[in-house]
Amino acid sequence: MSVSVADVIAALDAAYPRELAESWDAVGLVCGDPAEPADRVLVCVDPVAATVDEAVERGARLIVAHHPLLLRGVHGVAADSAKGSLVHRMIREGIALFCAHTNADSANPGVSDALAAALGLTVLRPLAPHAGDAATGIGRIGELPEPEPFARFVERVGAALPSTAPGVYGAGDPDRPIRTVAVSGGAGDGYLAAATEAGVDAYVTADLRHHPAGEHLEQRGPAPALVGVTHWASEWPWCGQAAEVIRAAGNVEVHVSTRCTDPWNVRANGSTK
Repeated sequence: MSVSVADVIAALDAAYPRELAESWDAVGLVCGDPAEPADRVLVCVDPVAATVDEAVERGARLIVAHHPLLLRGVHGVAADSAKGSLVHRMIREGIALFCAHTNADSANPGVSDALAAALGLTVLRPLAPHAGDAATGIGRIGELPEPEPFARFVERVGAALPSTAPGVYGAGDPDRPIRTVAVSGGAGDGYLAAATEAGVDAYVTADLRHHPAGEHLEQRGPAPALVGVTHWASEWPWCGQAAEVIRAAGNVEVHVSTRCTDPWNVRANGSTK
């Protein structure tokens, strides 16, 4: 029996309830007909030209993306604008677009659970739990099977996540034993204080800014060592998790995009991603 766009949406809504989304977020169906078949689905982090190209090449009828295409309010989607051109192309090609953003961040399991699993962590609890529900929330706190030096842990992160031009960088004593770890997929320096309060040995997140990171490391008392990764790399493991949710919806072929949509592509030494 054919799986429809609505069937896939129902499975995703059950796994990533929309009520968990932040008030400013834009999640759900962006374009497409819920009644149309979705026998082939592409899962990605970013709904951009590269992933729309891939969807067309693979004959996908639905793109499931983590990041919203139209996060801010818009008054039109003219085809001569970057995002409008994507909307027009998807409609012409018969491709629907569905986005699960901060609801997927907070769900259990969600984005940070996928990141924790990629790093070999056993999840203990959310980093910043939702009020009234200790099982959901932003980020996760987990632990390694055995302690390992911080330098080796940074290498672990680099080996676990897809390669990007900026790579993985750490801030801390290379010999510090690391056992408990906080992770937050996406931009997470707003949770530096939460990671410190949790008493973890290290914190892995993306988009670490100079001043918040520096002030964190200079504070009195113990502070977690920091591991910085790119935004796309930190959230890419979720694609595999979401793909399993979609497969459970019925007879549907699901592809996880491996195209790097991280914007940074050239290093100072001249290498490219």
